[in-house]
Amino acid sequence: MSGRTRLALCAAVATLMAACALLPLVSPATWILQATLMLAVQSGVGVAARRVPLARPLTVAAQALATLLLLTLLFARQQAIAGLIPGPDAFRRLAALLQQGGDDVGRYAIPAPLSDGIRLMLIGGVLVIGLIVDTLAVTLRSAAPAGLPLLALYSVAAGLSDGGSAWLWFLLAAAGYLMLLLVEGRDRLAQWGRVFGGGARAPGGGSGGAVAPIRTGRRIGAVALGVALVVPLALPGMRGGLLDGDGGVGSGIGGGGTISAVNPLVSLRDSLNVDENRTVLSLRTNSPNASDLYLRIVSLDDFDGTTWKPSQRHIVGVPDPFPSPSGLDGGVRRTEITTSVAAADWYAQDWLPMPYPPSGVRVDGSWRYEPVGMTLVGDHGQNTRGLSYQVKSLEVQPTAEQLATAGQPPAALEREYTKVPDSLPGVVASTARRVTAGAANHYEQAVKLQNWFSFEGGFQYDTQVEVGSGSQGITRFLRDKRGFCVHFSFTMAAMARTLGIPARVAVGFAPGAAQGDGSVQVGLKDAHAWPELYFQGVGWTRFEPTPTRGTVPQYTTSDPSNSTLPNPALPSQGASSQPSAAPSASTGCTPQMKRLQECPSPSAQAALPAGDSGTPWGVVTGWALGGLAVLVLLLSPLLWRKRRRAVRLGAHGRGPADALPHRLAVWQELTDTAWDFGIFPDESQTPRRTAERIVRAGRLDPVAAASAHRLADALEQVLYAPSPSPMPGLADDVRRVVAGLRGSASRGARLRAALAPRSTARLSWALSARSAALRARAAALRPALRRPSRQPSRQQG
Repeated sequence: MSGRTRLALCAAVATLMAACALLPLVSPATWILQATLMLAVQSGVGVAARRVPLARPLTVAAQALATLLLLTLLFARQQAIAGLIPGPDAFRRLAALLQQGGDDVGRYAIPAPLSDGIRLMLIGGVLVIGLIVDTLAVTLRSAAPAGLPLLALYSVAAGLSDGGSAWLWFLLAAAGYLMLLLVEGRDRLAQWGRVFGGGARAPGGGSGGAVAPIRTGRRIGAVALGVALVVPLALPGMRGGLLDGDGGVGSGIGGGGTISAVNPLVSLRDSLNVDENRTVLSLRTNSPNASDLYLRIVSLDDFDGTTWKPSQRHIVGVPDPFPSPSGLDGGVRRTEITTSVAAADWYAQDWLPMPYPPSGVRVDGSWRYEPVGMTLVGDHGQNTRGLSYQVKSLEVQPTAEQLATAGQPPAALEREYTKVPDSLPGVVASTARRVTAGAANHYEQAVKLQNWFSFEGGFQYDTQVEVGSGSQGITRFLRDKRGFCVHFSFTMAAMARTLGIPARVAVGFAPGAAQGDGSVQVGLKDAHAWPELYFQGVGWTRFEPTPTRGTVPQYTTSDPSNSTLPNPALPSQGASSQPSAAPSASTGCTPQMKRLQECPSPSAQAALPAGDSGTPWGVVTGWALGGLAVLVLLLSPLLWRKRRRAVRLGAHGRGPADALPHRLAVWQELTDTAWDFGIFPDESQTPRRTAERIVRAGRLDPVAAASAHRLADALEQVLYAPSPSPMPGLADDVRRVVAGLRGSASRGARLRAALAPRSTARLSWALSARSAALRARAAALRPALRRPSRQPSRQQG
């Protein structure tokens, strides 16, 4: 296999390794197999064109034409001429698929389904990056700049994914790039040969000042790795999320972002902890219960054991009017209300905040409707910045009896919304069963869970609690009993699912503050999350487990005539009339007072200490070790170079036999140091001419120049004189030349000489020579291993 063919293969492999960062974005990941096959064909066309050989522009054009034919064959075969040659119809088909892919990218959460449009974007993007990498690394013979398109491919994937395994994809992409640099360096070595004392150059090798192999690639590779790992640690954290004013949940469909709710733990916590409660929304409503008006942004119904996020949903045009909410029967009381909303001119949210369930909306701009969650999402970059709109919604007022006697939900809905992952700790389900013991139905279980979180379980509302991570986050919250709305809603929804109650989490805003002019102001600190549980006949029903936040739904305050549940606002009818020896904590204390934490604590145990979420020492240690490994990697050329200099200039024998190796060592140190400062060695020149060139190019002072000429004389004596005369102090001469070169060089040249010395190419040569020797030894042993052993003859005389 020729050097260029091997380099082309490595360029294709490096592109695929970087493209693996796109795998978490879509499901299934079968597109990578098609991309691999088409990338192989593209690379093969380039290899064939270079062997003809074609001019460089024609080689690139041939590969681009092959790429276009492959995409036409795969995506527009029916519209193409003879199923292969693209015509106007084929181009229109490809353009339509690209537009569809852009819409799908904005429509689905990660991982998105593999639609034809998304598949074209993935495969086409990988082929374009592969063509650029092949052109730079193979056609133009410059592998180092090929890291830029590979970095672009990785950056796109890293920017869209959730980051959970971003380090793995980064290492894979970096390994592919470094492999490309190594192969290019070996290919250059095969042409140049050795600089000092090496074998002859291969025919056709370059003449004159040879460029140091992989010198540029080594520097760029080291800098790129350092920048990619160190710079993100110094940058401020990127804000954004469901409730952030300038981020929303994505950059919008038109902007190429994804409509997927990031984990609202961080964005909600940031909104709740702001110093200034900036007004987000101003609304007017004809509802008599404005204090109970929640504004819902999106529902999170996909629970993976770590967090909640929206499922992949299709979006359609905005209907007029909206369809009836899922599961709502005609026997449930409802009132249609109208709410006018005005968003602040700084609040750019991709989802439209609305009361739930909406029955119609009047809004300007480009919006799409998600039927399952009954939400509106901006299309082509549309958001809520400075927007005014009007929403008609239903104020559903079920009774406790209607919820308690709710029928069985549809099998498909129950199966989807009661799923819990195997990673969910068992304490979640066992706690749910313990808290709801004695409940006769799902409604009673839900009320017991809500009351336990609200005022019976000793939980405290605290927005300063560290955001939990992993499947143990819920366990830690149940243990420490401190958190904010996300912890309460996430945990109650998870516990409800373990009891067989369909559940999801809604994110939006709690009721705002009423103003004197009849309007309601909703601020950043009203950002909220709450669980929604499904009851057949009523539909998705709000519960409020978070203490001191929002309002408790009236249908969760049980009526004794309609339910077997005790009314927490009234004393128990079965209680003993005898005085208790312990002070009562609930005497004269209503549930609302308990929620506001205005009741005396029954015991010291009610004031639980703040739970420490725990320092992730494993993560800290991993990052520290990783940073140390990167630092050692970046400093390895410097350390190796210092070690070589110390060995060459160190102690040596004083006999005549030691003169030759010592003087060769100090001379090699001189030429390597000059090489580090940009004075490339030329093995065709004599030592005297080499010293003159170092003195002239390095602008050495007279003292350093005399030392350089003395080193040249010492080398010529051991090479040509019958008995060389002793010349002590050669190591000091080298140090004076090194000091002279450093003194005349610029600051950038000194840094390059220290951190990325060019002479480290000798290490590659040594490894290449050792590898060649091992291959030669193996080739010499192969005939002996294959030779059949002689068997004794079985013929009898």
